[in-house]
Amino acid sequence: MKYTQSKDQLLSLIREGGKLDAISQVKLTALLSFPSMMAQLVHIMMQYIDASMVGSLGAHASASIGLVSTTIWLFGSLCAAVSVGFYVQVAHKIGANDFAGAREVLRQSFLSCLLFALMLSCIGVGISRYLPHWLGGGQDICHDASLYFMFFSMCLPFSMLNSLCAGMLRCSGNMHIPSILNIGLCLLDVLFNWLLIFPTRVVHFSLFTFHFSLNIPGAGLGVAGAVLGTAIAFIICSSLMCYFTVVRSKELSLKQDSGTFIPQLSTLKESFHIAAPIAVEHAIICGAQIVSTIIVAPLGTVAIAANSFGITVEALCYMPGYGISDAATTLVGQSLGAGRRFLARSFGRITLAMGMTFMTLMAVVMYTASPALMSLMTPDMDVQRLTVEILRIEAFAEPMFAASIVCYGIFVGARDTLIPCTMNLSSIWLVRITLAACLASTMGLRGVWIAMATELCFRGIIFLIRFRGDSWLKAFSPSAK
Repeated sequence: MKYTQSKDQLLSLIREGGKLDAISQVKLTALLSFPSMMAQLVHIMMQYIDASMVGSLGAHASASIGLVSTTIWLFGSLCAAVSVGFYVQVAHKIGANDFAGAREVLRQSFLSCLLFALMLSCIGVGISRYLPHWLGGGQDICHDASLYFMFFSMCLPFSMLNSLCAGMLRCSGNMHIPSILNIGLCLLDVLFNWLLIFPTRVVHFSLFTFHFSLNIPGAGLGVAGAVLGTAIAFIICSSLMCYFTVVRSKELSLKQDSGTFIPQLSTLKESFHIAAPIAVEHAIICGAQIVSTIIVAPLGTVAIAANSFGITVEALCYMPGYGISDAATTLVGQSLGAGRRFLARSFGRITLAMGMTFMTLMAVVMYTASPALMSLMTPDMDVQRLTVEILRIEAFAEPMFAASIVCYGIFVGARDTLIPCTMNLSSIWLVRITLAACLASTMGLRGVWIAMATELCFRGIIFLIRFRGDSWLKAFSPSAK
């Protein structure tokens, strides 16, 4: 309660033109960032546990999921991009004290987002049988990869609902409910995976001189059990996220007034202006990641598994960046909605410094702890050694990766998406893919990750250069509220 009162009081100062000194700005940034960072941390821990569960089944099981993971990101990121187009409008309207207008946008967002997610779901189910073969997977992993992607695609409407409602709550200033529910999502995912991946087994425990056994029920579904566990967890938590958004939220509860759920042209146009560049960017970036997968696939099962584990473990580093980026979008969006450009830039500086600091510290942790982490995630020694090598290459790029992540959240809050998206695309395709294609043939997976680290450093530099200027602030105008 004390946290909520302090956060709400500081947010109200943005909307009402009150004075926020540097200490208050840092405090508000921390209050909004911390719950999101904790949720991200738990989410990463869930990924570690998931990966270790699947990894215990062998390198082939890990490789089957790793093969389709980039396509999964493509579909998931398209859903996230569409939801951004609506919840950034909500941040601007709340910053302008137009709470009724914010609820209008919320109502109109549901039908548009769910129809889009259903369309993607149908496409995903339709291509699931062929996708692993298109990506160059071997016959030994294609069946499990296809099954995993099909069940993921069927769950997309719930993933979209979770992303939309969590974004709406965050942009209203409510960071703790999305964080708590996403933590619950992670815990449920681990529980259901534990029950669905493995067969019924007897687990032996020892405590001092006492020894006892416990019979654990299980479905023994293997890779399919991993995605089914995640799907069930998403269904439960997205339903709760929707409830807290449309019923319990003080700012957004739809019980306060009435309106149409049919999307209006003005709302759709503004959503398209914000979301279209992000969606195109995500599609092309994930296309680049799919190309990277195609580059990695011929390197063999060990390389595919190590690449998948490396991506999972690296998330430990960028978890704080995305948590702080969420806060940056809210703070910059509400500041500009209130007509306070100087305050928006100030919040941008604070979130950027905080993000780079946290991700640098996490890079040090990843560099030193990666051998221990990998020993927990897979028993395959070849996969362990290769994954540790690529993670230590990537650790040096994390500070600049932080700069690009947080700057992007700042720019989204300012309604500035087209040029940052173009910067991301140019960086990934011209630097990462080109270098990866050149280095993979001689250096294998290590060359692919050297290319990735080089590109992340370049991307961070160009985002910092854009942040120093004023063009991103000019992307927002009162007419866009």
